[in-house]
Amino acid sequence: MARPSGRRPDELRPVSFELGVSRYAEGSCLVRFGNTHVLCTATVEEKVPGFLRNSGTGWITAEYAMLPRATQTRTPREVARGRPSGRTHEIQRLIGRSLRAVCDLDALGERQVIVDCDVLQADGGTRTAAITGGYLALHQALARLVRDGELPRLPLREAVAAVSAGIYGGEPVLDLDYEEDSLAEADGNFVLAASGGIVEIQVTAESVPIAPERFEAMRRLAEAGVQELVARQREALAAAGLA
Repeated sequence: MARPSGRRPDELRPVSFELGVSRYAEGSCLVRFGNTHVLCTATVEEKVPGFLRNSGTGWITAEYAMLPRATQTRTPREVARGRPSGRTHEIQRLIGRSLRAVCDLDALGERQVIVDCDVLQADGGTRTAAITGGYLALHQALARLVRDGELPRLPLREAVAAVSAGIYGGEPVLDLDYEEDSLAEADGNFVLAASGGIVEIQVTAESVPIAPERFEAMRRLAEAGVQELVARQREALAAAGLA
């Protein structure tokens, strides 16, 4: 079955990163995965959560939100309901874990970086776009600390990026948009470090169990997709003078 977008099975949607889009944030990136657009901003605070006070180590956390008209019909703001949804909690914890996995928290010192990921427009893959763009916002914020003499070196071990892969029309495909995701036989989110190390994999069978060889095909697609995303992250950082 042909993909609705006409893309090859191993082809990412058009991807772009625009750094420094927020005037006030220490780091920012507007990331676009096709029609999914996410604004990621990084804020540095000279304090840590209570459980890390006087530990000498830092912390990275994330918050995620979807604007009311990011989708075809308006979604009420979660603040109007009094609390974030379970989905929001799950996604923002995933983003935080993914970013902490590639950061030397001891080298960060006793400070916290909060990465806010706000979905402006959703067409599938919002969490993977948020992780990939969130890394760039974090990198920019930490580079600013180095530039200002607050840190002796960049406390990042390597880059991290994320992409989806699934089974659509009986075929493994990379980077599903909403139309594909809504009909997929299996759907997975792969968070991988630049070195290829696994940070987190979330895979769900929508109808029948996933055969091991199908999962392996999805993993290979995601691995290649993340490598392409990491290369584009490097290009964006180089263009901003942060390579």
